[in-house]
Amino acid sequence: MPQGLPRKIKLAFILQALIGSVAITLGILLAGLAVRHVVLEQRMQREADDYWAGRERDPNYPLPRTSTTRGHFVPAGGNDSQLPLGIRNVDSGLHNLPGGGRVVLVDRREAGTFYMIYATDLIDEAILYTGLFSLLFSLLTTYLISWHTYRTSKRLVSPVSWLANVVSQWDPRDPDTSLIEPIKFPYDPGSEVRRLSSALSGLAERVSDFVQRERDFTRDASHELRTPLTVIRVATDLMLADPDTPVRAQRSLLRVQRAGRDMEAVIDAFLILARESDVEPQSEEFAVRDIVDNEMERLLPLLNGKPVELHLYDEGGPRLVAPPHALGVMIGNLLSNAVRFTDQGRIDVRLSRDSIEIRDTGIGMSVETLTKAFTPFYRADFSSGDGKGMGLSIVRRLGERFGWPVTLTSAPGQGTTAVIRFRPGSATVSFGPPPRRPEL
Repeated sequence: MPQGLPRKIKLAFILQALIGSVAITLGILLAGLAVRHVVLEQRMQREADDYWAGRERDPNYPLPRTSTTRGHFVPAGGNDSQLPLGIRNVDSGLHNLPGGGRVVLVDRREAGTFYMIYATDLIDEAILYTGLFSLLFSLLTTYLISWHTYRTSKRLVSPVSWLANVVSQWDPRDPDTSLIEPIKFPYDPGSEVRRLSSALSGLAERVSDFVQRERDFTRDASHELRTPLTVIRVATDLMLADPDTPVRAQRSLLRVQRAGRDMEAVIDAFLILARESDVEPQSEEFAVRDIVDNEMERLLPLLNGKPVELHLYDEGGPRLVAPPHALGVMIGNLLSNAVRFTDQGRIDVRLSRDSIEIRDTGIGMSVETLTKAFTPFYRADFSSGDGKGMGLSIVRRLGERFGWPVTLTSAPGQGTTAVIRFRPGSATVSFGPPPRRPEL
């Protein structure tokens, strides 16, 4: 789930505080160790220098012995068997003794070797308390600064979060821009958020105007386009009912009526695509077989004079609840392409429980053409056929609208296969009768 801006800012400051805490802790720890080493080395070296200076004045100068220090001296060429075991055979310099809490400084010169053991309890305790105080103060300061900065940042982005929440609840078809007026903000929005609010209001108004124009267009287009088609249908009905109409004229009138019905179906399909996806079109229950029969009958005149056989194989088609004209436009376009680009051979239409398959033995398509087949207004350089290249684009858009995906497979010189699939959960109601023998 995507995180909101305030939560992201909160996590960023928490991460910043954690990283800062680790860095400060490590820094104070390393600084304490460095200070301890430097202080011990300098202090013990001064004690050693004082001892050597005193020994030069008096060979019997006493070795340092206090509650925290103990000195040992081995003359040049002398035996170190009298030394404590822990400091024998130790190189020059400052060393930690086993067991902790003590260090030894070994200072070798011409007169001999001076050993000074120092108990570090007091200095370790002082460095520890100083480091803890510095650590607590630094961490507290870091947390206070982070908290204050977070509160300030949260207050600055709160208007943006509030604005995003209000806009996300808008009705896209009728956004209420009064909800994001500057006086409605619970916080001081600032100039940037005011400009953003103004821009969103302007955009919402433009969207509302666009939606209203779309509604007006679809309503007016539906009326203006259907009116002449209704006149044509009524006129052809009257002429067909006239007994004096010649038989040859009746055939022409029937073709005009069929073309008018096809035009009404195309208009319905375009209006469906022009509406918003959440506006359900007028639907009815129908058998897919009936739509296939109508489209095949409509295309039979296009096969006159062509050595092409048209076959239907019904393996039990479903019943759907949807606009029948939409499926008719899809099947009609695919069948029209099959007829247009098949000069000889056969066209097989196979109707199954979950798909419609239209297979032809036409000229086929190359891989490049196949990838662009659904592009609006795209037409390959074929020597036959006409049209403006919108058919397959309409088929794909109608398929996406109703959950009937369309796929194409093709090979040059071998033909093309188009499949419309009825996915589970689409407009499927029931399945048709059991498989019958192929019909020619």
